[in-house]
Amino acid sequence: MAGKTRFIKSVVAGSKSDAPAMPWERGARRKAFIAKRKVQAVPLKNAA
Repeated sequence: MAGKTRFIKSVVAGSKSDAPAMPWERGARRKAFIAKRKVQAVPLKNAA
């Protein structure tokens, strides 16, 4: 039941904030994820 209470508190706190966090405001964690995704998008060369 504690998890549900914590979830409800976070939802209420989020609704009271002025604006939701924009994707560019999320910091280093997001930058690391985007960099990882770009590295994976590099095309591989065929052996033949």
